[in-house]
Amino acid sequence: MVSISDEVNINNKMYLPKRIAIGSDHVGYELKNVIKAYLAELGIECLDLGAFSGDRTDYPLYAGQVTRSVVSREADRGILICGTGVGMAIAANKVAGIRAVVCSEPYTAVLSRQHNNTNVLALGARVVGTDLACLIVKSWLEAEYEGGRHASRLEMIARLESEGQDEKGQLT
Repeated sequence: MVSISDEVNINNKMYLPKRIAIGSDHVGYELKNVIKAYLAELGIECLDLGAFSGDRTDYPLYAGQVTRSVVSREADRGILICGTGVGMAIAANKVAGIRAVVCSEPYTAVLSRQHNNTNVLALGARVVGTDLACLIVKSWLEAEYEGGRHASRLEMIARLESEGQDEKGQLT
């Protein structure tokens, strides 16, 4: 399982992931190909888990494949693309160890990494253009988890995943 502190900043040198799993439904197919090319320019290997055409398909299939590759450490992080990014993020966040965020601007992408150590980025192909999508991806890739005060919150989220809540909504 992916841990909260998997990525560290060693000697203040930025760590960029070496391998990104990427997936989309039919709506996100074209933007996925743009982002794959952009990741290649950055020297990041891309594990394309589909869709492989613009033919109608169901986004949870690809959310599952990408998140499994992140949890198993086959990929360092994941990127998911559908119409709005919302469906992909909802599906991705059902998987223990995944912290997915939908972003339509770079600021949220940066803070999601710094404060929440997100490991999956969801984008909406009907929401962001290609240039903005690449800027969001770059911002998300370069941002580093700050730890500190944020770590206890991520531990609480991990407990929610593994233990759940009692009838009053308190963490068990």
